[in-house]
Amino acid sequence: MSAPSHPRPTACLALADGSLFYGMGFGATGQTVAEVCFNTAMTGYQEVMTDPSYAGQIVTFTFPHIGNVGTNPADDESGDPVAAGMVVKWMPTEPSNWRNAQELSPWLAARGRIAIGGIDTRRLTRAIRHTGAPHAALAHDPEGNFDIEALIAAARGFAGLEGMDLAKDVTCAQSYRWNEMRWAWPDGFAPQVDAKHKVVAVDYGAKRNILRCLASAGCEVTVLPATATYDDIMAHDPDGVFLSNGPGDPAATGAYAVPMIRDVLNKTKLPVFGICLGHQMLALALGAKTIKMSHGHHGANHPVKDRDTGKVEITSMNHGFAVDAQTLPDGVLETHVSLFDGSNCGIRMADRPVWSVQHHPEASPGPQDSYYLFERFAEAMADRAVATPA
Repeated sequence: MSAPSHPRPTACLALADGSLFYGMGFGATGQTVAEVCFNTAMTGYQEVMTDPSYAGQIVTFTFPHIGNVGTNPADDESGDPVAAGMVVKWMPTEPSNWRNAQELSPWLAARGRIAIGGIDTRRLTRAIRHTGAPHAALAHDPEGNFDIEALIAAARGFAGLEGMDLAKDVTCAQSYRWNEMRWAWPDGFAPQVDAKHKVVAVDYGAKRNILRCLASAGCEVTVLPATATYDDIMAHDPDGVFLSNGPGDPAATGAYAVPMIRDVLNKTKLPVFGICLGHQMLALALGAKTIKMSHGHHGANHPVKDRDTGKVEITSMNHGFAVDAQTLPDGVLETHVSLFDGSNCGIRMADRPVWSVQHHPEASPGPQDSYYLFERFAEAMADRAVATPA
């Protein structure tokens, strides 16, 4: 008998509705269960996989050329991949990039992350868009042996992200200082030596490039765990407070984060700046509500309109929950909206330097249209220093 024209599948993605996607596995072997989302970015797959905001999610990449530049330590947004798994159309090819340090498959395997290639990612993406982000089980077995009923049952047994506080799983274990600035040719990541503002960054799953952007804007950054209290923050005598990105349900994380933020707002006049989950935490602290989105926003080409200036910015996004703009209280203004679906992308207090955005101005991966927000934060701290001299 002649050999089969197609190799036996070594990976399977089983959705809770019974849909099955067979392909070829790479990375680690085994099984994982999570929510499936899709990301439309054409670059930055390593940054996506190591973004703590993707905890509890399997990422489907709509761009087919994933793995072609390999991996390298400089592109990690956290110590290890946080996304539960990876779905791609084409199997990774041999890397062709001068920065490559390790091919994608062994990089994933060494970090315990499962991936599947060779599937119809367009079909999967359509399903996600039409019915919402599904729960799924992803299995990789080099022998191609799968218990399909057990995989579907595992997918159906996944509790989902609503009600899950995942920030506690990805936050730092203890406080630390950060002084590395944004990458610049030819020296790479230079240390910051001329800080002008002391910032406490609350880590709900902070990306390294966000911390680099704060440092590049002139901030001396001290990072505190997600459970930091008002007293913990004020012990560092900050000029401003930053609320980071992160994963999970903002209402769940808000159980301990919101009281701290309210104390900062009620007891000080410090500038406050939030991104992503930090944006949602600030909104909850101000009295608004958050909602679960159907399939969320994940990509590097999302148009956002600044309602104050009328300017449209192309932004990077990664979120499955959103602030319900209709619940914003008096004195809190909606500053940015998505031009894809009109969802909220930014708020600010009318009379104080307190604001936040849903999108990612650090742009890793993505455009840098919104980097000015870090400079605005630094300017707010400088203005406060002038108004309240020591």
